[in-house]
Amino acid sequence: MSINSFGHLFRVTTWGESHGPAIGATVDGCPPGVAVDEAMIQHWLDRRKPGQNKYTTQRREPDQVRILSGVFEGITTGTPVQLMIENTDQRSKDYGDIKDKFRPGHADITYYQKYGIRDYRGGGRSSARETASRVAAGGLAREAIKTLAPDLRITGYMVQMGPHQIDRDRFDWNQIEQNPFWVPDANAAMKWADYLDSLRKSGSSVGAVVEVTARNVPPGLGAPVYGKLDTDLAAAMMSINAVKGVEIGEGMSAAMLTGEANADEIFMGNDGKPAYSSNHAGGILGGISTGQDVVVRFAVKPTSSILTPRKTITKAGAETEIITKGRHDPCVGIRAVPVGEAMMACVLLDHMLLHRGQVGKNRGRVG
Repeated sequence: MSINSFGHLFRVTTWGESHGPAIGATVDGCPPGVAVDEAMIQHWLDRRKPGQNKYTTQRREPDQVRILSGVFEGITTGTPVQLMIENTDQRSKDYGDIKDKFRPGHADITYYQKYGIRDYRGGGRSSARETASRVAAGGLAREAIKTLAPDLRITGYMVQMGPHQIDRDRFDWNQIEQNPFWVPDANAAMKWADYLDSLRKSGSSVGAVVEVTARNVPPGLGAPVYGKLDTDLAAAMMSINAVKGVEIGEGMSAAMLTGEANADEIFMGNDGKPAYSSNHAGGILGGISTGQDVVVRFAVKPTSSILTPRKTITKAGAETEIITKGRHDPCVGIRAVPVGEAMMACVLLDHMLLHRGQVGKNRGRVG
């Protein structure tokens, strides 16, 4: 299986399976001189790890990260950084009944058709367990970003669960870490708790929409045509397990706007820098960051592992039914929030390094 890496200069390769002894990431291209230790990366993994409340899978993984290389006396050396997370709470027996059946909505059937073999224990490489490796790499990226753009802030949050959306008029950054759903709307959090609790008890699941915003992004990141910042962001978010759609800024809703409504008018701000009347572009024009907030949304499908019987087939082609037992997220969008943040961090750092390598400081001066 090839293509387990992403990024250009800041390049991340993830490895391992859901029920193997460990998972991890090899990060190549991290600049030297970045102060980092395991505790710094652990902070971000703790936000993603399972079993923290009744709304996520009850698999109990400490997700304890170990740095095996690339760091000396608390400073990155510029050589590959190897990050490892041991798996400690596998229950492979939960999957014994389905080893010859294909779970609808999962990658079981396509993996088998392609490779002729699949790891039925939790999906193996296709499991969302792989995203812990991304979060570890994203934690390293955040520390490197601090050295290049110390004011840059990346924040993810849920804006929709099933049919229920947040009230944008109630948006409160301070609410995001005050509820189990990473929701910036306290009222929505209370309603979603009852809604998801009912789904969880019935053995069903639901999808979600996650938004990730990067504030204080410097202008000039990205390049025209094939090196666009939004191209790499879309690919990064689309690569996350269960993601079925990605939007930048206004996204699909831009199709409903007129040219006058969609154009973000430009003024000179009090600080002598360009200012914009709105941000329909999501902080990116022509593939290059404007200096506004970079805003990305992605849609996550419902968890496919549910207790409701579903029709399927076996490897032999026989028709049958399947119930997927085990420990699963009733809304995988909850734990996708820190994963989306990590992918944003990796892409932004990658483009900062690309920009520094080709241009250095921005050449164009406005005003």
